[in-house]
Amino acid sequence: MTFDWTPTGSIARETAAAPLAGAAWHHAEAEGAGFTCRFVAGALAGQTFLTADFLLDGADAVVFRIDLAEGEKGPVFGVWFSLLNQCEARMRLPLNLSDLHTRNYPREGAWKNVICIGERVDLRRVDRAAFYVTRKAPGSVRWCMTPITAVTEAPSLLADPLLPKGILIDEVGQATWREWPGKSRNLDEVVARLRRQRDEAPQARWPAAFSRWGGWREERFEATGFFRTQHDGRRWWLVDPDGHPFWSTGPDCVGIGCQAAYEGLERAHAWLPPSDGPFAEAFSRGGAWAGFKREFSFLCANLIRAFGRDYRAAWETVAAAEMRRIGFNSCGNWSDWQAAGRQRFPYVRQIEPCFPNTPLLFRDMPDVFHPAFAGDCAASAESLRASAEDAALIGYFLMNEPQWGFVGEPLAQHMLLAAAPSAAREAFARHLSARYATDAALAGAWRTPGLTFQAVAHGPWCFPFTPEAVPDLEQFSTVLVARFFDTLGGACRAVDPRHLNLGGRYYTVPPAWAQRGMTSFDVIGVNGYSQRVRRELGPFSEAMGKPVIIGEWHFGALDAGLPMSGIGHVRSQADRGRAYRNYLEDAAAQPWCVGAHWFTLYDEPAQGRFDGENYNIGFLDVCHRPYGEFAGAARAAHERLYDVAAGRVAPYDEPVEHLPLLF
Repeated sequence: MTFDWTPTGSIARETAAAPLAGAAWHHAEAEGAGFTCRFVAGALAGQTFLTADFLLDGADAVVFRIDLAEGEKGPVFGVWFSLLNQCEARMRLPLNLSDLHTRNYPREGAWKNVICIGERVDLRRVDRAAFYVTRKAPGSVRWCMTPITAVTEAPSLLADPLLPKGILIDEVGQATWREWPGKSRNLDEVVARLRRQRDEAPQARWPAAFSRWGGWREERFEATGFFRTQHDGRRWWLVDPDGHPFWSTGPDCVGIGCQAAYEGLERAHAWLPPSDGPFAEAFSRGGAWAGFKREFSFLCANLIRAFGRDYRAAWETVAAAEMRRIGFNSCGNWSDWQAAGRQRFPYVRQIEPCFPNTPLLFRDMPDVFHPAFAGDCAASAESLRASAEDAALIGYFLMNEPQWGFVGEPLAQHMLLAAAPSAAREAFARHLSARYATDAALAGAWRTPGLTFQAVAHGPWCFPFTPEAVPDLEQFSTVLVARFFDTLGGACRAVDPRHLNLGGRYYTVPPAWAQRGMTSFDVIGVNGYSQRVRRELGPFSEAMGKPVIIGEWHFGALDAGLPMSGIGHVRSQADRGRAYRNYLEDAAAQPWCVGAHWFTLYDEPAQGRFDGENYNIGFLDVCHRPYGEFAGAARAAHERLYDVAAGRVAPYDEPVEHLPLLF
């Protein structure tokens, strides 16, 4: 099926010949520029994929969006995606994503960062589509593309993408299509830097106010030998094993990671060694996403080049020194926790909940009423046994950013729309029958003629969701969330009763129906991508009677070799430092906040990680070069950390220009 696209906004078609067969060059000056089209409702119902080939010119990232809509005022389903610069990409977008069964779709080569947004749509009622630039860096965007078409068979993968400017990644892992101050000139420079960092490591020191665990040396509470929480009458604290008040600051992903996804992009690299030789440990197979399995860490390879077989021990020494030099006292999520334990550096962990015997209700929410659920929780918790007696462990997260949370409606609503029978749906029917007694009473209360308990329990669901149904849907959504976290958290407590349950790292402030199901946490873990820590977390903390820890936040820029800034976007490395101080010291000043973990220690790879992210969000780049201005500002914040938390000095507050988001 072909589309009759109409240009919108500032888009312009160029007459220059495009390097891709059947493609045309386009450029746009502003977000929103693109194309729209109309067609007969249901025309997409018999199709399975949208497809087109692309080539993004320039050096910076752009985010495109495709929308499918049911009429002018009906629901709209959208997909964001981006492209690796200067590399041919093929979009193979399954149309069944429109049922919202997943949020993220696996990367394929230079087609990346594929995220489903918006509302569920019925392809039988979709009658319009749009394609446009939704986010971009300053300046004009230029790309070429073939016409977007809908097809019934899966298009073939792009096996040999066009590289109009040749090699994209140099021998040490840097982008060749960009230039920036501080770019490493060659491998010798990288090796010399790493060896110098190892030799200078003994000189690195924490701020003078820190205790041996990184707590506040000046004050002391009861010591238990493990981390715990305490409210001192004015504010919440973590308490270190020796009894000192502790406020947790540190980066996520402290490890020899930074794996770059290279499948289908092999020719874009100046150097990729054999996977079974001296650099075998720099390769990983079976990555985070099915369908994108080949990854390589240039960070690891550079360490091997510098230190040979002893590279892991050397990295531990160097990384711990850099962390102390910046003034961090914690290793955040997804870090090498065994290395942190050996260094006696406080750390957090995350279990990876897995439910092989429990059906899923919606996205990653398992059927919490299924008889296998408790056993799967117990098996998931076993990974904590290895660190259960480690005093350096602060606590554990139960998961990261529940995918069932990235929707606007209550979880129970999506459970019903998923159509599959489940023990949870049967439990919902019993829950409703206890309240309404008869089918007629339920149908009347929801103002939904024909609704029955049988339809709730087994479906298929073919009813609208009225405003009157929302309170019941929210109430049972709370039941689902509480049963999930209580059971999983209880299983973790049985394996590890000494350490803190840090919650589920919700991607933002959870809606009220989800908050009411989170009462079993010791600390409320949320991710906090904003200019300052979100004030809505204060009432949440007060209502729960628990402190908050921020699991992720960051700011990036486009002046350091990466085509995407990060979720937060500022102009320069100096601005990153000011933005860091604003956020970190503001968070420390809040009496309900006990920590904030930056995402991440290292930049992401220029060619993109498993999903395609290639953000400038590190304190160090792939060649282990620190961002001096940024790191210096962070050290200044950490020197003042406990004085700010104690209310002795006002938090840093300097204006920073925050630029439009790139993703």
